[in-house]
Amino acid sequence: MKQGADRTREIVKVSCRGIAVNVALVAFKMLVGFLANSIAVILDAVNNLSDALSSVITIIGTKIAGKAADKKHPYGHGRVEYITSSIIAIIVLVAGVTSLRESIEKIIEPGETNFKVYSVMIIAGAVAAKILLGLYFRKRGKELNSSSLATSGTDALFDAILSTATLISAIVAMAWGVNIEGFLGVGISVFILKAGIEVMREAISNLIGVRIDSALAEQLKEKIVSFEGVHGAYDLILHTYGPEQLIGSVHVELDDDLTAREIDTLTRRITADIYRDFGVILTVGIYATNTSDEISREIREAAKSETERYPQILQMHGFYMEHTQKVVSLDIIVDFGAENPREIADEICARLGERFPDYRFYVNLDRDFSG
Repeated sequence: MKQGADRTREIVKVSCRGIAVNVALVAFKMLVGFLANSIAVILDAVNNLSDALSSVITIIGTKIAGKAADKKHPYGHGRVEYITSSIIAIIVLVAGVTSLRESIEKIIEPGETNFKVYSVMIIAGAVAAKILLGLYFRKRGKELNSSSLATSGTDALFDAILSTATLISAIVAMAWGVNIEGFLGVGISVFILKAGIEVMREAISNLIGVRIDSALAEQLKEKIVSFEGVHGAYDLILHTYGPEQLIGSVHVELDDDLTAREIDTLTRRITADIYRDFGVILTVGIYATNTSDEISREIREAAKSETERYPQILQMHGFYMEHTQKVVSLDIIVDFGAENPREIADEICARLGERFPDYRFYVNLDRDFSG
């Protein structure tokens, strides 16, 4: 995957190609629409004009998103790409509503069309062009991790369906003299609106913050536990500041007899290797573990047994026993759908306290951020 300035240049290049294709389609379809007196073809041309506008918005959004971090925006400007996707989704929705309104009017007052063979050939060529453009945008959007390009690709493919409906109506009008533009337009409008809603939903979810890809989470954890001395990786949290910027934190479980120098050396290596291999900026915290003696192992097994009684508990980790103060702490991850997780933690503390009355127990609640 291309990074930084290279990625921005590629997205701009792809978008410019899309603008050129859409402007050409607008010219041809407008000509055919006026000559054939077809509102469907004219609306199709207007829709292509909105696609060109979407590409312009993608270019502007990508340029802004590619700006370096500054004092006011220390995490960069990458989330602008999500805003860009939202604007494109609005354009898609407006196109869908406009198409629906015009289609209904066309059903009420069908009018007379005057399609020629050359008109049908131009429309058929436009369908092929939009399919190729849509597939190209989606392919490059995936390669460049650009939601705006991918969204434009989806929009282009729906435009191809709309143009196909126009083509069918033209053939039917030429062959049997029946105008079905309005009925086809209504059906296509519904699909366009559905696509716009889905794009908007995804863009809003990204702005709110979504769970990271589970495959990436597993790869990161596997890499972290591969370091000598690391017994486990927990509490992985990643925040996205645009498709190319991931910042987060993780806790690693280490023996409690390591020196500060040893811990610092290890965590620096983890941070550097994770950034080199994954491009993720990661802060590493630690959980100390001390289960080398019999009583700590017994209490840990008891804690594990207690947590396994609750199907809502996804994981137990961070177990530590302070022998001098006789204090035991552990963390549990409770499913988001669980009711009263604090009560579950208190029940575990109470039962462990009954089994080991000489110790105080603390159960901390963690969230399932990364699976």
